[in-house]
Amino acid sequence: MTAPHSDLALLNHWQRDFPLVPRPFAAIASALGRDSTQVLADYARLQRSGSLSRIGAVFAPGAGGASLLAAMAVPPTRLEAVAASVSSHPGVNHNYEREHTVNLWFVATGRDAQAVEQLLQRIEADTGLPVLRLPMLRPYRIDTGFDLRGTQSQASGLTHWAQTGLQAGDEPLAALAEQGLPLQEQPYDAWAATLGQPVDAVLHTLQRWLEHKTLSRFGVVVRHHELGFTANAMTVFDVPAAQVDTCGEALAQVPGITLAYQRSRAPGWPFNLYCMVHGRDRASVHATVARAIAHAGLEDKPRATLFSLRRFKQTGARRFSAHAAHPSHLPERALHAHA
Repeated sequence: MTAPHSDLALLNHWQRDFPLVPRPFAAIASALGRDSTQVLADYARLQRSGSLSRIGAVFAPGAGGASLLAAMAVPPTRLEAVAASVSSHPGVNHNYEREHTVNLWFVATGRDAQAVEQLLQRIEADTGLPVLRLPMLRPYRIDTGFDLRGTQSQASGLTHWAQTGLQAGDEPLAALAEQGLPLQEQPYDAWAATLGQPVDAVLHTLQRWLEHKTLSRFGVVVRHHELGFTANAMTVFDVPAAQVDTCGEALAQVPGITLAYQRSRAPGWPFNLYCMVHGRDRASVHATVARAIAHAGLEDKPRATLFSLRRFKQTGARRFSAHAAHPSHLPERALHAHA
């Protein structure tokens, strides 16, 4: 279901260009001709309902920290128990069932590659099942901040590695920024107080991150499923190394492709090129995938399309924090919804 127009006004435009001013919600209220108290109350309601994940930073790939896409082939009779075990780790921020014998897909995050590997080894020890490690080698498009009024994203264009990574001393603010702003009149003041910095310094650093492409964006981060994008599919291809960049760059130019990247192959998993489509129904997703395959010249390449079935966990990444709780977040919970 599409969100009401009044809610879309709070969610859609502010996925980017969120005000970097001491009273951001008052600035949004002024732009929309609303009362700032009501704007804050509406954001809190949207967060409680699950449509709003957080308001904060989306770091560009390579900005800092570590993350890894991982997958497991879980016997169907054990899937829920294994998924619950995987989700129990704070370093896991997305955990989905997909349509394939390799049926459990999750993202593992940590301060560095060693922390991520230790997490994966704990998961293997806990479950007795091997984990496929699928690190990203090159991003082509990574952008889930799209116009929520359509049936799927119409944006396109290449995504690059972060132009500038975090500088010395940036991590404490990065930890707060990935967790999300507290929903209060002067939220940046709360971050400044936590860090022992002037609020102007906090705002200056956030602006610097945007200008230097350390951030992909700063603003509203939504849960697409709750806003009607319930037919989401990952398509994977086996492409010769000499062709993968050309094909990946072509995928990034197809409207409707929200994610496209090259990843390492793994034992028993020959695929190295991935793309993701978030849509409102399966037919439109299949149509976008077909257009993307034709545009990128992938018709003759081995492939598989894996629709998401259930979300077991969906939270923001924790690459810079010690997985601390934050008052702006909904409690983590199992998400047994079709996705």
